[in-house]
Amino acid sequence: MTAMKLAIEMGPIKPDSLKQTVEWVQFAEKLGVDMAFAAEAWWSDAVTPLAYLADKTHRIKLATGIMQTTARTPAMTAMSALTLHDLSDGRFVLGLGASGPQVVEGLHSIRYSKPLSRLKETVDICRMIFAGEKVQYQGDIFQMPLPKSEGKAIKIAHEPVDIPIYLATLGPNALRFTGAAANGWLGTSFSPDFPSAHFDYLEEGAISCQRTIQDLDLCVSARIELGDDIDAIIARRKPAVAFNMGGMGSAKTNFYNDAFKRAGYAEDALAIQQLWLDGKRKEAAQRVPDAMVTQFQALGDRAMVTDRLGKYRDAGVTTLKLGLDSAGPLGPARYELLEQIVDITRGLS
Repeated sequence: MTAMKLAIEMGPIKPDSLKQTVEWVQFAEKLGVDMAFAAEAWWSDAVTPLAYLADKTHRIKLATGIMQTTARTPAMTAMSALTLHDLSDGRFVLGLGASGPQVVEGLHSIRYSKPLSRLKETVDICRMIFAGEKVQYQGDIFQMPLPKSEGKAIKIAHEPVDIPIYLATLGPNALRFTGAAANGWLGTSFSPDFPSAHFDYLEEGAISCQRTIQDLDLCVSARIELGDDIDAIIARRKPAVAFNMGGMGSAKTNFYNDAFKRAGYAEDALAIQQLWLDGKRKEAAQRVPDAMVTQFQALGDRAMVTDRLGKYRDAGVTTLKLGLDSAGPLGPARYELLEQIVDITRGLS
């Protein structure tokens, strides 16, 4: 069986932590970690840190996790990707996602309308630009050039390149599209005990385009914590689960909540969400069953975490995107935890 690859997250880029962030990614590169992800939500953008790190690293892939499709036009997304591809000597991975209505409508002043159509059309247009084609595209969201305008079809001045596109998706239709069109899937709210809650839809999409799910890099996020007091670990993790169920989306649109429902936690997910929306944050965390923590993360002593990581690999996960916040901010404890996870992963039989 092919060894499971590893990826790290960078976190927000701040002036007082820039040197530490660079050293963190360089350390991961030395350990053989495959990818480093920069995110954008409501802190820094995902593009600029990677441009800086392209000059500070040599082998590790640099990925956006994710660039929001509502925050820039498809052409600008593609041009940024081409620039990062060149700066990194071909190590760039374009991670895209639709985000959610609270961020899109609250921060970017764009209606959260037809997010999947926007995602599909962004992928189409990026691929046209990467292929060196003159962009002539008439979609539901984007028309290039605009009808009845002075615009003309334009070819970006760059030779054709192959830039991998990974999609962060959670809903069934979006997962089907990912299986049909993407090079990789950026998965969250995933449990190796219930892989069908996501993989069934990815596989349906892949089959519809004469592909298999093995054609995708199945890159899944998992929070990791090593420790002997499992009860204390679980208790610390419950508020974050409650936030995902109630705060990572609106009352009508919460993809994280929906993913837990498909994994068999519909009653719990709805109850936690309602408590959160009612302002009862403490009660929402208390309502989280232990299994909604342990079955979606890798927690416990070394033997327990080793067994858990083996389950991710056996479920078909090809890249594990490590959440190492349990070790605190960037520093010796987080370095040590990463070393331990790398060692555990290499030892999986």
